[in-house]
This record gives sequence, C-alpha cells and structure tokens, in this order.
Amino acid sequence: MRAYFLAGNPVILTISGTAIAVLLQTAFVLCGFPTTLTLERAFPTNHVVELSELRDRDGLRHPRILQQQASVTSVVDFPVQGTYDPYRVRLYFTRVQLGSPPKEYYVQIDTGSDVLWVSCNSCNGCPRSSGLQIPIQFYDPKSSSTASLIYCSDQRCSLGTQASDSSCSGSSNHCSYTFQYGDGSGTSGFYVSDQIHLDTVSADSTSSNASAFIVFGCSMTQTGDLTKSDRAVDGIFGFGQQGLSVIAQLSSQGVAPDAFSHCLVGSGAGGGILVLGQIVEPNMVYTPLIPSQPHYNLNLLSISVNGQTLSIDPSIFATSGSRGGTIIDSGTTLAYLTEEAYDPFVDAITQSVSQSVQPLISKGNQCYLVASSTPDIFPTVSLNFAGGASMILRPRDYLLQQNSVGGTALWCIGFQKISGQGITILGDLVLKDRIVVYDLGGQRIGWANYDCTTSVNVSTTSSGGRNEYVNAGQISSGAPLQKSRCNLMLMVFVVVALRYSYMQLLFFPGKN
Repeated sequence: MRAYFLAGNPVILTISGTAIAVLLQTAFVLCGFPTTLTLERAFPTNHVVELSELRDRDGLRHPRILQQQASVTSVVDFPVQGTYDPYRVRLYFTRVQLGSPPKEYYVQIDTGSDVLWVSCNSCNGCPRSSGLQIPIQFYDPKSSSTASLIYCSDQRCSLGTQASDSSCSGSSNHCSYTFQYGDGSGTSGFYVSDQIHLDTVSADSTSSNASAFIVFGCSMTQTGDLTKSDRAVDGIFGFGQQGLSVIAQLSSQGVAPDAFSHCLVGSGAGGGILVLGQIVEPNMVYTPLIPSQPHYNLNLLSISVNGQTLSIDPSIFATSGSRGGTIIDSGTTLAYLTEEAYDPFVDAITQSVSQSVQPLISKGNQCYLVASSTPDIFPTVSLNFAGGASMILRPRDYLLQQNSVGGTALWCIGFQKISGQGITILGDLVLKDRIVVYDLGGQRIGWANYDCTTSVNVSTTSSGGRNEYVNAGQISSGAPLQKSRCNLMLMVFVVVALRYSYMQLLFFPGKN
C-alpha cells in the first residue's frame, strides 16, 4: 500500500521541540527526500512573456502528461505448462488466444527465437495430434474477421528480415518467412496481422482482458522434430528482442512493458509463471546484455566449483565473429558448454566427489553411482558473469537422475559438450526453479533462486521510470521494499509527533 502526501489537502501539525525536527530531518535524508527545496522561475521576473508563448509551452507539456497517464499499468499473465525433464515433456509451453472470435493455441516458450507462429489450416507436415494430451488447433485467417495478410510493401515485412529469412512469394506479393532452429527442425509460412487477446492484472488487483493487433506467422510447412506428435504443440512463441517479437510489438503500442519474466517449476508436473513485466525479488542479481546480438547473449567470465575458479581462458566464452558466446535460451532443454570449458568442468566435479561415488560413462555421458537417492554430496557450481552477478547452480541444476543400477542411483552430468562452435547455451536445466527477468529497456538480465509454485510481485516498467506493482499469483498489490520502509518510517514519526503534541497540551496547556 502506498502513502500519498497531497499538496492540496495538507495535514498540519504544530510541534515544538528540537527532537521532532531532528527525527523528521533524519527521515527525509534516509528516504532520499530533500530537506530544502529551491524553486526557480521558468521565466525571469523582468522578462515579459507573451500569452501565445505560454500557450505553446503548455502545449508541449500536455502530450508528456498524457503519455505518462497512458503508461503501462497492468501485467500480462500467461499460464505455463510442461517441464524441463528430458524423460517427460522436455519443454515449457503456454496458451495464446488469436483471432476474432478468439481461438486458443498451445505454443512453446522460446527465448532463443523472435517470432510467434502457429500452424495454419493447410499446413504440410504439421502433426494432427499431440502426446502432451492437448488439442491441436489450426489457424485459418479466413475464419477471423480481424485477420489481414502482410504484403511486401508493408513496413512490418522489413522487420521480419531481422528475425528470419523473409521473402516475397511470387505474384501474390505476400510477406513470407523461413525459420531454421538449432535442433535441425524448421518451418516456413507467411505473415498475418490479427488480434491477440490477453489476460491482465492491474496495480489495483483488478483482472481484465485486453487485445491488440500483432503480426505473427502462419506456418505452411514443418520439418524435423516439429513434425513429431509426441511433443507436438500448435507453434512457437518467440520472446526475442527483434522488431517482430510479440514483446516488442506490444511494448511499442503501450500495451505491455518492455520487459518479461519467467519462473519455471522444475519438480513434479512442472508449470510456472510467465508475465510481461519485471518480477520483483530482493535477491535479484543483474548482468548486462551484450548489445546488437540476435539472442540473449551474456558475458560469462568464469566458472567456479566448490568455490574454486577453474583454469579456463575467459576468452572462450566471448561473443565475437567466430564465437557464439553465452546464450540464455528457454527453448533448449539441457545446457551446453563450449568444448574448451566442458572437460575442466566435468573433471572438477568428478574430483570433488571421487571418494563418495563411483564414476562411469553411460551412453557417452559422465555419470556417477551414488548410494543416496539425492545428489546433495555434489558440489555447488557458480557461473560468474560481468557486473558481479553469479548464477549459483545446485546439484539438481546440472545433474539428471537416470535409471538406477543394481538399486544404486545413477546421476549424470546434464551439461553437454558443443564442439567447434564456441558457444555456451543455458537452457531449462539451469533456468528452472529461479526467477529470470529480461529487462529489455535496461538491456540486462537478472535472476534469483525462487520457489516458482508461489506468487510473485511484478513491476510494469523496465529499469528507470515509474513503477506499478502487481501480485500475479494472488491478485493483490505490492510495494517496493525501500518505499515501504520509508512510508513506515514517516508513519512512526507522525505518531511520535502526535504523542508529543498531546503531552504538551496535557502538561503545559498555557504554552500552546
């Protein structure tokens, strides 16, 4: 809850005594409020100002006021299903509503790509059923009263070149695309514009619905794993930073902030939280994004095992022309280390537990036979990034339990080796069970370990600017920690002042 001090309705306290003055001054200093305010005229007193000049000045101010009033004050909340578990679902997905009347589509959450696309009704090679026990839906532009095709002359078509291989298809002049993903799968189709329907929660805890027009892909062909029905979904929801990403389109329209967050549950049936906005958590640490990259690239500096920094040349993690750097990607199930870092990483873990486990190689992976059903004897790993931010990996953040051998638990390293590409990818294996914030306005990514089955507080702005806070789990409002402390401090001083005044009236009535 916030406390407001309105200049038009002042609360007047007549207080004597230096103690109160000292306390109030302390409150203003600690809370960041100035004790002395200096007012200056916009125009000097000896300067004659024409009425038209004043009117023009006010006219420039009014759009800024209207823009501030129209700033984003609600959070878009998406439901999350799925799990990182490679022996089960192996992906996290959400639901989006598109078209008029709206129809629901299940789409994979993917921060490694930019564009939202769904299968179209005449798609070639698209699965017709799903092993995830979800209905498969096909989008038909002709059945939506608000749908329109994107043509090559449309400025939005040029934005597609940032995220895909865009082209114009023959005489139809349709803006088309082709995507190729890292696992070898791919899709192609054409762009359409239609309404997306959103569930929102405002700062006053009110739930409502909103809609906006966005450009997304209508998939006509699919290849590779996208054609398989065991994990089939209706499409992929790209959360990248390029111009045709949904987050970029909605933020440019003022519908959502230029930030989003997720908190993916790693245990049980999975699920989690996905919101457009910044999840607020006191233990968050942030590291800058490397600018002008197609993915969410971070500057990984070193890796520590049990507090000991490994002897790895930091340049192997760098983002350069020949090296892909370190990428955050929710569309990747496991985690991948560049080959120069993989062997030192595995060797350090093996050495730290060599007296308690039996190392062995299983299906090409480094594994360990462990007497306990839990991996708590394994060391803590720290991924150390620029800006002093460290991502602390518990054993379950880099190990996977496989079938037991002779009644003994078998735990394997979940990190895989990537050869010849100079790239490190942090997928759901390490992203689960922690808040991850993508602050696009502030060009940074933050994280904190968290129980993702609980509710979260969300800010509707990126770094800087005005904040509104929403509790996305229980539909209740929150407030930032520092402001709450200051409000509490001011309340305490007001109570002390009132008590002091009462004592003055009671014992020294003639002095008041």
